[in-house]
Amino acid sequence: MVSYPPDEPASTILLEQTFVAGDFICGIGYGIQIVLFFSCAIYLWKQRKSKPQTMFLLAYIIILFCVETIFEAVQARTVQVIYIDNRAYPGGPWQYFLDTQNLAINVIFYATTFVLTFLSDFLVLWRCWVIWTASGRLAAYLATAFPALLLLASFVMGTLWTLQSSQPGLSLYSKLPLAYGTSYYAISLSVNIILTFLITFRLLLYRHRIKESLPEDHAKHYVSLLTIIIESAALYSLFSILFLITYAVNNPTNQIFLGMASSAQQIAGYLIIYRVAEGRAWKKDTLTQSALPTMNFQPGKQEKSGTDSSATQTQMFGTSTHGVSLTPAASISD
Repeated sequence: MVSYPPDEPASTILLEQTFVAGDFICGIGYGIQIVLFFSCAIYLWKQRKSKPQTMFLLAYIIILFCVETIFEAVQARTVQVIYIDNRAYPGGPWQYFLDTQNLAINVIFYATTFVLTFLSDFLVLWRCWVIWTASGRLAAYLATAFPALLLLASFVMGTLWTLQSSQPGLSLYSKLPLAYGTSYYAISLSVNIILTFLITFRLLLYRHRIKESLPEDHAKHYVSLLTIIIESAALYSLFSILFLITYAVNNPTNQIFLGMASSAQQIAGYLIIYRVAEGRAWKKDTLTQSALPTMNFQPGKQEKSGTDSSATQTQMFGTSTHGVSLTPAASISD
């Protein structure tokens, strides 16, 4: 079979291949986000009267979804402009991309990437605050103070990175934007790693606390590994690390990991909000005595002489008409 490769260096061709691959991954991630968005929106809309605070979460995911939609549209338009409308550009499609960073589609690309990252980081910071509030407001303030400062710093660096990357004659991979971008993603990643650690650490302590009152299999249900992964947005942190490493060393695969990280950060946020909408997410009063699950062994008829023991059992177990029940008296996030 005869092939007709472009007259470009192998390194440039690899960049273009990873660029298209990253765009494809973003498209897959966007499809997943559409499903999660409507699932969350339906749950939140049904609870708008009983839980007024859900309207804030609904507004949040609407903004998130709108920005993500713009981001995906810009991605698709960029591929069209580079590889179809200007495929005969001197130096090839990639050179055209580098020479036209001040075009509106590229400016919007950087701006939406920055906004999406900030919104996702802010959501994880909020979840960290809520989870640590179960241990008291002072503990929550101490736990989130430093990550909040880092988030503010990432906002500043992200703004500088967006402005520099879209300047005429500069690009995402120019020396100054690359320095700003590496600093920005390093700070943003630091925020996520710290928040992931704080959330994981707190939930593991909660898990140990629950195990003291419940059998191990029930404790795993209430504070499972899946719960920790979702609540801490560990999925996003993983892909962010991979992107930062490859971007800092200017490895072409950073385009692929950027697409993965971009999709993972939104998916992680939707999963958190979905749990909140279902009422399964951790709240500040989750571990209060009234919220702890209870079970009961209740015979059909209690003997009068067993009143004291049955009262003790009733504190530990819920009621049942068939002798044994493991139904929680009040739900707890799993």
